[in-house]
Amino acid sequence: MLKLSNKSATALRAAQRQLAAGMATATPRIGDTKVPMSLLEKDAFINYQRIEDNLAIIRERLQRPLTLSEKIVYGHLDDPHGQDIVRGTSYLKLRPDRVACQDATAQMALLQFMSAGMDTAAVPTTVHCDHLIEAQVGGTKDLQRAININKEVYDFLATATAKYGLGFWKPGSGIIHQIILENYAFPGGLMIGTDSHTPNAGGLGMVACGVGGADAVDVMADIPWELKCPKVIGVKLTGKIGGWTTPKDVILKVAGILTVKGGTGAIVEYFGPGVESLSCTGMATICNMGAEIGATTSLFPYNPRMADYLKATKRGDIAAYANRFQHNLQADKGAEYDQNLSELEPHLNGPFTPDLATPISKVAEEAKKNDWPEDVRVGLIGSCTNSSYEDMTRSASIVKQAKAHGLDFKSKFTVTPGSEQVRATIARDGQIEDFEGAGAIVLANACGPCIGQWDRQDVKKGEKNTIVTSYNRNFTGRNDANPATHAFVASPDITTALAFAGKLSFNPLTDTLIGADGKPFKFEAPSGYELPPRGYDPGENTFQPPPEDRASVNVAVDPKSDRLQLLQPFQVWTGAPTDLPILIKAKGKCTTDHISAGGPWLKYRGHLENISQNCLIGAINIENNEANKVKNQVTGEYGGVPQTAAYYRDRGIKWVVIGDHNYGEGSSREHAALEPRFLGGLAIITRSFARIHETNLKKQGMLALTFVDPADYDKVQPNDKVDIVGLDTFAPGKNLTLVAKHEDGTKDEIPLAHTFNEGQIEWFKAGSALNLMAAKAKAKAASA
Repeated sequence: MLKLSNKSATALRAAQRQLAAGMATATPRIGDTKVPMSLLEKDAFINYQRIEDNLAIIRERLQRPLTLSEKIVYGHLDDPHGQDIVRGTSYLKLRPDRVACQDATAQMALLQFMSAGMDTAAVPTTVHCDHLIEAQVGGTKDLQRAININKEVYDFLATATAKYGLGFWKPGSGIIHQIILENYAFPGGLMIGTDSHTPNAGGLGMVACGVGGADAVDVMADIPWELKCPKVIGVKLTGKIGGWTTPKDVILKVAGILTVKGGTGAIVEYFGPGVESLSCTGMATICNMGAEIGATTSLFPYNPRMADYLKATKRGDIAAYANRFQHNLQADKGAEYDQNLSELEPHLNGPFTPDLATPISKVAEEAKKNDWPEDVRVGLIGSCTNSSYEDMTRSASIVKQAKAHGLDFKSKFTVTPGSEQVRATIARDGQIEDFEGAGAIVLANACGPCIGQWDRQDVKKGEKNTIVTSYNRNFTGRNDANPATHAFVASPDITTALAFAGKLSFNPLTDTLIGADGKPFKFEAPSGYELPPRGYDPGENTFQPPPEDRASVNVAVDPKSDRLQLLQPFQVWTGAPTDLPILIKAKGKCTTDHISAGGPWLKYRGHLENISQNCLIGAINIENNEANKVKNQVTGEYGGVPQTAAYYRDRGIKWVVIGDHNYGEGSSREHAALEPRFLGGLAIITRSFARIHETNLKKQGMLALTFVDPADYDKVQPNDKVDIVGLDTFAPGKNLTLVAKHEDGTKDEIPLAHTFNEGQIEWFKAGSALNLMAAKAKAKAASA
C-alpha cells in the first residue's frame, strides 16, 4: 500500500480543510517564478508565462503538433487570438524579449531611435563594440589604435546608450554573438539583432534573427516586430560526432545541400539523437553559419549541454527554470530532414561562396581541377562562428602535436578570441602561449579579418593566393579587399592543420608531415574541453550599464563630424514619375558587400551622406561587365554608380536598379537600403531578394519588387527608360507593371510581384517606416 510521509499527510489534510471551506487553491503558474534574463539586468525577467498562455490559444486554433520554432515564435505573438497564421504567407506581429546591436550598425539604429521621439528603450537592449577594430599587428596595439581612431563614434555610442537606458560593451569586450551567448541568450527567448549572424544564440535554444536597424528601432519603441511567418526545415541528426569532424562540418555540409538561398523564409530546426554529441558552443556554430543559407534563423532544442553552459556562465537559475519549462523547449512531431553525422567528414567550402562544399578527401583533386592556389598563405581561426573555449583548446592540441615534432606554422596564422572572457581563460590556461610559441599572432577580441577589418600586407591587390579561415563568409574580397584571394571556410581544426602543412591539398586524416628530425608523423585527432575545467576567467570588466540619472547625459554628435550625421526625414510619396532611368542592371551575385562595401567604409556607418559614396560600387554592370562604371542617361557619359545616382537625385530624377537572384544576400547592413534611398532611388527590381534586405528596403520607403517570371530580367536593357504602373492603386497581393521602353522605340510590359502588406504600403507612402512612426508619436503627443 502506498503510504504518505507525515509531512505529506499533514499538507494533504490542510488542503482538504481548505477545499471543504470553499477555498480552492490556485494552480501554480510558471510565471509565478521570477528569473532575470541576465545577471546584468535584474529587473527584466524571462517571460515563460506568455509562451505558455499564447500556446494554449494557438493549439486550440491550429489543432496540430508544433515544431520548436513555432512554439517560440507563436509564443511571442502580440495577438495570438487574431493573428493570421499561414507559413510562408502571413505577416506575424511579435514581441521580442531583447535587442542587440553591433557598433557599425548601432550608429544608424540609434540615430533613427533618436528621431523617433522616445526617451527609453522598451525592451532590454545592448550595443557591442566589435566591428571597428582593424587587425594589424596584434591585440593590444590594434585595440588602442582603434580606440584612438574611432573615439568620436565610441563616445557617441557610450553617451547614446547611457541616455536611452541601453547596456554598452566597450571596445575589447569581444564579438557581439559570443557576448550574447555568454550573458543574454536563454532557451525559449526571442531576440533580434542588427547583424546577420544573430542566429548564433540558437545554440542556447533561442530564436534569434538578424534584422536591419529600423526593425530594431521598432522594438525599442514598443512597436511589434513584423516577420513573415517562417516555414520550417527540419534537420534530423543521427550518429555521434567525433575525431576530426566538428559541428562546423555539419553546417558546411548543409550549406552545400541547401545553397546560399535554400533556407530563405525558413527556420532551420535541428533535432534527433545526434544533437546529444554537440556542445552548446558547437550548436551555436551551426546556427551562426545558418545565415549563409539565407535562413531566418536556426535553433536546437533545450538539452543538458545547454544547461551545462548556462551553469558554467553563472546562470544556473536559468537552467533550472528551463528544466521546468522543457515541454515547450522541444518540438512536437514535425517535418524532418535527415542528415547522418556518422557519414560526415570534414569539409572545406569555397572559394568565393560559402555553399561550395568539398569533403577534405576531395580537396586536392578539386584544387588541381579548378586551379586553386596550392600554397596556404594565411590560416585564421576565431570569429563569431568559431571562437569558443572548445574551439581554441582543440586547435591548441594540434599545435602541441606539431611543436612536439619541432614544427612551427608554415603559413601565417592568426587567432581571434571571441570575447574578453575567452581570451582571459585561454591566457590563464596556456593556449595563447601555445599559439604564440608556434608563430601565431593573437588579435583583438573583435571581428577583424572576418568582416574585412584586416590591414593585410603579405600580398598585393590582384595577387592570386589562398587563405583558409574558420569564419562564415568568403565572398570575393570580403576578408582582405583582394578579389584574387581564394578564401576557404573550414573548422578551426582543419584550418590549423593546413597552416602547419602550408598546402591546400593536405588531408590531416590521412597525410603525414615531416618533423624537425626528418621523420614523418601524422596528426592524431584533436581533442579539447567543452568547458574550462577551472571555470571561466571573466577578464577585464568592459561593460557599462546605463546610469541612474540619464536626464543629465548629453549625446555626443559633432555637427562638423565626417563620421556621424543626424538624420533628416526622407521625402514622402508624391506620385508615380515616368521615364525612370536604370541606374545599373546588376549581373549575377549582388550581396550587401557589393551594395555597401565593408572594410574601410565601416568608419562612415554613422554618416549617411559619406557612406553613400560606396553605393553599389561592387556590383557588376551587365552592360560592360565592369564594377562602378555606369552610363549617365542624361549626359551620355560614364561614371561611378553613386556619383551618377546623386546627379539624378539633384535634378529630381528618380531611378531604379535591376537585380538578379537572391539580391542583397549576406550581412544585415541596412546601409545597403539606406544609401539607394538617400541617393534618390525609387525601386529595386530583381529576380528574387534575400529576406533581410527586402525588409530593409521596405523600411526605408523603397519599392522592393520582383519579376513574376524571373526570365523577364533578360527583357530589361541597361539603357531603357521605365515606368512603374499601378502605384496609384498599390495594394497587397496586387501586381504592378514595369513598362520597359527600349532605345529602338519598342517596349515590353512586364508584371511585377511584391510582398508589401497594408502597413508596409503605409511606410512607402509616408516616405519610410521611421517617418510614419515619428508622425504617429507627434500626433499622440498633440492629443495628450
